[in-house]
Amino acid sequence: MTSPEQPASSHFIRNIIIDDIQTCKYDRPLMTRFPPEPNGYLHMGHAKSICLNFGLAAEFGGVCNLRFDDTNPGKEDIEYVTSIQEDVRWLGFDWKDRLYYASDYFERLYAFAVCLIRMGKAYVCSLNAEQIREYRGTLTQPGKDSPYRNRSIEENLDLFTRMRAGEFPDGAHVLRAKIDMTSPNMVMRDPTIYRIRHASHHRTGNTWCIYPMYDFTHCLSDSIEGITHSICTLEFENNRPLYDWVLDTLAVPCHPRQIEFARLNLTYTVLSKRKLIELVDKKYVSGWDDPRMPTISGIRRRGYPPEAVRNFCERIGVAKKDSTVDMALLEHCVREYLNEHAPRVMGVLHPIRVIIDNFPENHEEMLEAPYHPDNPDMGSRKLPFSRVLYIESDDFMEEPPKKFYRLAPGREVRLRYAYFIRCESVVKDPTTGNILELHCTYDPETRGGGAPDGRKVKATLHWVSEAHAITATIRLYDHLFTRPDPDGDKNGADFKSFINPASFEMLTDCRIEPSLSQATPSSHYQFERLGYFFTDPVDSATGSPIFNRTVTLKDEWMKIRKQ
Repeated sequence: MTSPEQPASSHFIRNIIIDDIQTCKYDRPLMTRFPPEPNGYLHMGHAKSICLNFGLAAEFGGVCNLRFDDTNPGKEDIEYVTSIQEDVRWLGFDWKDRLYYASDYFERLYAFAVCLIRMGKAYVCSLNAEQIREYRGTLTQPGKDSPYRNRSIEENLDLFTRMRAGEFPDGAHVLRAKIDMTSPNMVMRDPTIYRIRHASHHRTGNTWCIYPMYDFTHCLSDSIEGITHSICTLEFENNRPLYDWVLDTLAVPCHPRQIEFARLNLTYTVLSKRKLIELVDKKYVSGWDDPRMPTISGIRRRGYPPEAVRNFCERIGVAKKDSTVDMALLEHCVREYLNEHAPRVMGVLHPIRVIIDNFPENHEEMLEAPYHPDNPDMGSRKLPFSRVLYIESDDFMEEPPKKFYRLAPGREVRLRYAYFIRCESVVKDPTTGNILELHCTYDPETRGGGAPDGRKVKATLHWVSEAHAITATIRLYDHLFTRPDPDGDKNGADFKSFINPASFEMLTDCRIEPSLSQATPSSHYQFERLGYFFTDPVDSATGSPIFNRTVTLKDEWMKIRKQ
């Protein structure tokens, strides 16, 4: 999680670990785990957890396990297992030989459940789900005992054995821990720890038809693996007494310490797996890796570098109280990294034709242009300059307002790495009035950007040579939602009603410089004056690049900091 450029910042979990190490609380090295459920793709909230768990383990000489909590076969798929492993590796972390599944422990978990029954600490309940909710009570009213709570140990063992054997349909029985139906913590009111589920599991097939619940599985899996610090988000704070109860009640190898931290919330997006699934299933986005999605696969396809994501996770810190982080900070981290590492090139998104009347026909010049002004090690490339060019249509106005400094009739500007040009006339379509081309002259004494007589211009424009330009497809992305908090509408409006209709635009007639003809998939570039772009890793091919705009050059976070 840390890097040489960004030293580790102190936070309460790090301080807890330091204290535990200094007091020799554990007789083994620090061990953490990242335990995703394989029922969807990971998002930025998971990225924070990955960086925290793997980062702390590396910082303190420990190890971090990757463990899939695969206890809900109806919603899980091997596709998610594969994508999660790709995401963790992409972020820069490696679990080496410590890949585990909760399903690895199904037999041991079953034996633990039988042990609870024999101790009189668990019972088979035959209430249906609605009745269980009714008996549980409310936050202000205690629950009441299930009529099946006092079944004998022998009857419970018999029923649980028959549940495993597949004698009963889904929902006929559950196994519940016998704790306290009057507890002020509703989690402790005899929680369900096993349910019947006749569904094929992606790893165990049809071997099992009963599956343990998360709260029962998670703490025991932690203990089996020898985890020292079980780090999770705040929604599990109320579940910690159950985590401790299970481990205190059973004879387990060790008792890890559960620590909760605030989950990540980001503006202009949602980080609810249920809502992300809805966006995918109902085709509001093209898939889990849609570059507008806050999934790790989505930001990877958009071109966010893993180094920038890790830096972002370090900068936002670890807190005990939920808060929302501005998306502008994440984008700032992306710009900050790409500003140093992305080569500069030129491309024109909305081309307008420029003819330099006094430049010789059928003549071209090769201009030297560095890939990065501050990093000569990146090298340079040759830019062909010819009589006919393209510039950005926004860089010309026939009747410019007072503070418009770019090209206009009678006005002179600099072409990047090339010459000063002056607009002499405009050719329009006689039917529509649209501008077809600009006729300009150039000053051959200004090659490289300077005038011998010392005259100045107020704008430098990017450009490409028409004869040498490559036609490219460029995809522009913006926030998926129009409001910072799509979940926070006071009138209860559905979050999907705030989807931004302008979040995606595809341009198919862009022009890019010839050095990009062999751009390979998954390559970063800064298109000068336009933003940072990334060759799409799915749809691009070498020689046929399709570019996704990662972020613009405009940095909203820097504006926020100055306010």
